[in-house]
Amino acid sequence: MKIPSFIFLVLLLLPSEAWEQTRKPASIAELATYRGADRERVLYAGAKAEGKVVWYTSLAGGSYKEIVSVFEAKYPGVKVESFRAAGNDLVVRMEEEGKARKHIADTIETTEGSLIFLRDGKLLRPYDSPYLDAYPEEGKEPAGKGLVYWALARESYIGFTYNKKLVPKEVVPKNFEGLLNPQLKGKMGISIGQTSDKVIGAIIKTKGEELVRKLKAQEIKLYSIEAPALVDVIAAGEIVASPAIFQTHTLLAASKGAPVEWVPMDLVPTNVGSAAIAAQPPHPHAALLMADFLLSPDGQAVLERFYYGSAAKDQGFKRWRPERGLTTDQYEKDLLRWEKLLNAITRK
Repeated sequence: MKIPSFIFLVLLLLPSEAWEQTRKPASIAELATYRGADRERVLYAGAKAEGKVVWYTSLAGGSYKEIVSVFEAKYPGVKVESFRAAGNDLVVRMEEEGKARKHIADTIETTEGSLIFLRDGKLLRPYDSPYLDAYPEEGKEPAGKGLVYWALARESYIGFTYNKKLVPKEVVPKNFEGLLNPQLKGKMGISIGQTSDKVIGAIIKTKGEELVRKLKAQEIKLYSIEAPALVDVIAAGEIVASPAIFQTHTLLAASKGAPVEWVPMDLVPTNVGSAAIAAQPPHPHAALLMADFLLSPDGQAVLERFYYGSAAKDQGFKRWRPERGLTTDQYEKDLLRWEKLLNAITRK
């Protein structure tokens, strides 16, 4: 009996369609772009078989340990091996591993300036995630074809921190020009490093280099300590304020009883920590599962408990990411210029 051609065509297609429906992504290239409704289940099953995820992060304090704890509780059987270091140290480590062709890292969470180096060094793999839909376009670094190199998992805001007991409310600056208040002369400090350099960049961007140079008359003391430690110096009264302190560190110190408060200026330099995937992750399912977790409500809730901000929320002030859209060379030139100006207007 002759089978009608359209019936024959349907029968011919059925096995192929059934195969497509049951076939799951396996390679890192397939997993990185997979958006199926069962994505989490597929990633978790694969991650359990892989056994662990190697996570490189520059998160400080107890925040990264809490991320590990919550992740392992949510995904039993997937162990997190975390390596914590400053962003520039992570870059050096991954560059050395890349030259030696040792693929160790799976997921990376670090600052945007460091990720630029990793991207330009072809050490990151573009990926997709259903959680990206909740983030604004400026919260993602596009890689083409709907994929991203990284997405913002956390934000830290740099502004003016002061000792509430020693600085009258009327003296607290509302903008960068307020830093010139005579009552603040000789009483402010700033730390060496990119945090302070970015504040110099923000002043130039909003008010011009002339205002930066005027700050020399304020006799701002330059400290060779990191910004978090400078919060303790302010709380102790050695100086009364600093224009380059993270809101995160100020809130954490205040929660422990320190008499400090943070206010934004005209433009708020914003450090971001973003979730990225290594170019050749040894544990591909676990790598993507960890990136998804960092961007998910569960991961975000952990970071918010440690006073990190979210790119998906309006913070009530104008944010600025100095690194965004720049090449490695462009960013390095900007930092060098800002650092020279910082040294020129401060006293040791």
